[in-house]
Parts: sequence; structure tokens; C-alpha cells
Amino acid sequence: MTQRQRRVRDRTERGQRIVTAARELAEAEGWDAVTTRRLAALIEYSQPVLYSHFPGGKEAIMAAAALEGFAELAATLVAARPGGLGGVAEAYVAFAEVKPGLYDAMFTHASELRFAQDDTPDVMKACFEELFAVIQPTADERNAGALTEVFWSTLHGLVMLDRGHRLSPVHRGERLALVVERFGARGD
Repeated sequence: MTQRQRRVRDRTERGQRIVTAARELAEAEGWDAVTTRRLAALIEYSQPVLYSHFPGGKEAIMAAAALEGFAELAATLVAARPGGLGGVAEAYVAFAEVKPGLYDAMFTHASELRFAQDDTPDVMKACFEELFAVIQPTADERNAGALTEVFWSTLHGLVMLDRGHRLSPVHRGERLALVVERFGARGD
């Protein structure tokens, strides 16, 4: 390995340590607790080192974490796809419950990451495609994309309302079953 290759590897590993530390702190205390000062102390590097990796600071670190999250969610949905619409819906909700900090980075905090644009990162497109794959068989081909967005919005709404204790815990399973029934009415 050349000296240049080693420097690139070390820089990549340092960047990953920053994102991993941010994710762990966000899961433990929420994204408000994640600051460049705390991250620098956790990984034992100076704040300028963090900014050399992520010039946008916390927002850039959160975006990097979100991209990791989209890859993880896509893999989770791929694994759940044999369970059909119900399996994917359950996997989505479970992902949000198990990784609330990461889910927030992906979906609730302001970000430069945008869906449905020419510059949308491939990992985000792959995540959406997994939802699309289970909705498309139930949809008219003219509205499969829009129906997928409504399905996704419905799951996100359930996650957020449930997290905020706005819905009865008694009906949790029933709500998800109703979503699957409604969206799978023409297929699944």
C-alpha cells in the first residue's frame, strides 16, 4: 500500500468514525445533543478535523448518517419483500422504532437531501424503489408512483403519531393491518 493510499484509507476511516459517533450519540440523546465539540471529544480529534471531513458541520454529518440509513432501510425492505406489502410495512415501522435517531436524520430534520430529483442519491432512490416494488402490483400503472408516495406518507404518519403518543397503543397492529388491507386491495 502506498503512502497516498494509506492517507486515503485513514481519512475514510476517520470520516466513518465521525458519522458512527454522531449516530450513537443521536440514538442515545437525540440530534440536539450532537455537536461538533462533543463529536471531537468522543473521537479524540479536533473540531477542525471534523470540519475538514464535513465542511457543512453537523448538517453534513447528519446527511452522511441519513445516507447510511437509507442504505440500511433499503436492505431491510429487500429482506422483508417476500412478506409482501404487510412484511414491508412492518419492516418499515420496526426500522423507525429501533433506530429513531437515524430515522429522524433521514426524514424529520431539514436536509439538502431531496427525493424525486435528478440529483437524488442512488441509495435514496433504491429505498423508494423497494416501497414501489410492493405497491406497483396493486396500482394502476398511471398512478403507481403517486400511490407509493401515499403509502410511504401513511407509514411515516403512523410512525410519527405513534412516537408522539398521539395514537392508542391498543390499536397499533390493527392500524398497520388496515393500511396493508387498503393499499393491497387490488393485489397482494
